Amino acid sequence: MGKLVALVLLGVGLSLVGEMFLAFRERMSASREVQPVEPENCRLIEELENGSEDIDILPSGLAFISSGLKYPGLPNFAPDEPGKIFLMDLNEQNPRAQALEISGGFDKELFNPHGISIFIDKDHTVYLYVVNHPHMKSTVEIFKFEEQQRSLVYLKTIKHELLKSVNDIVVLGPEQFYATRDHYFTNPFLSLFEMILDLRWTYVLFYSPREVKVVAKGFCSANGIAVSADQKYVYVADVAAKNIHIMEKHDNWDLTQLKVIQLGTLVDNLTVDPATGDILAGCHPNPMKLLIYNPEDPPGSEVLRIQNVLSEKPRVSTVYANNGSVLQGTSVASVYHGKILIGTVFHKTLYCEL
Repeated sequence: MGKLVALVLLGVGLSLVGEMFLAFRERMSASREVQPVEPENCRLIEELENGSEDIDILPSGLAFISSGLKYPGLPNFAPDEPGKIFLMDLNEQNPRAQALEISGGFDKELFNPHGISIFIDKDHTVYLYVVNHPHMKSTVEIFKFEEQQRSLVYLKTIKHELLKSVNDIVVLGPEQFYATRDHYFTNPFLSLFEMILDLRWTYVLFYSPREVKVVAKGFCSANGIAVSADQKYVYVADVAAKNIHIMEKHDNWDLTQLKVIQLGTLVDNLTVDPATGDILAGCHPNPMKLLIYNPEDPPGSEVLRIQNVLSEKPRVSTVYANNGSVLQGTSVASVYHGKILIGTVFHKTLYCEL
């Protein structure tokens, strides 16, 4: 009798796991094909071959690009090379990317950059905050940008017990930022199991030298984060839930959810068009191809524009879509004066004139 009960329980358990896995495959858009949407005036950036996971652009048109991310479970074409920060001047006729030198005693061999965010101080000094994963841990590195020398000066590393599995960051003041945690578990196997079970244990935290706290939670996998031009609203991408959370920011830095915009595709990093206030989202239309990479059947790319974000019916349009023949695994898109840079987790970078 005992063996029979055990077999029944085992059967029920396997059945539940099977149902959860099928639901996970559906959430991951495993069978979705991409219909191409490609602007005419586009070219790949030769200097960026190993990813451009996040991009942030100064009002002057200088674009910072994080490259070389090593992330558990995802492809990487240069596993033995440290990550880099690249710079592009989008005012140039044919902009090219150059790797920025880093001084100040920073350990460049362990550099594994992920999300980035620019902060401009009152004296116009430019600081670059970078999510880093040395030894697959999570820290936030602060650099000062030297424009004349086209270099970065390392200033400080921020560590905290709540800064785990950090994905992206948006800086709103000196050492004041929001950051997303994309997985509760740091073990890659448990992280995958967490997503299959749809546990929703990840969060957004606020960091300052005086206070560190969780300000929004209940995400399946909190990913990209951006702030509106007036800094009244914070936008958070929940990649596995295929949506963007619109949050109101309060004076004490707490966030209150106003609405959720469902997109039907896995949303990675977010940027805001400074001219219109629209959200641009780098998306993964068939992410199972990211997790199970086959160069003969690569993951596609997708960029969405979300207009009238605060209205009852935001307008969603496709800016770019490709089946992987040109660009694989898009993670971000950022615009400047009619030009767009489209970055990827591990692949190439596309520059287009819209």
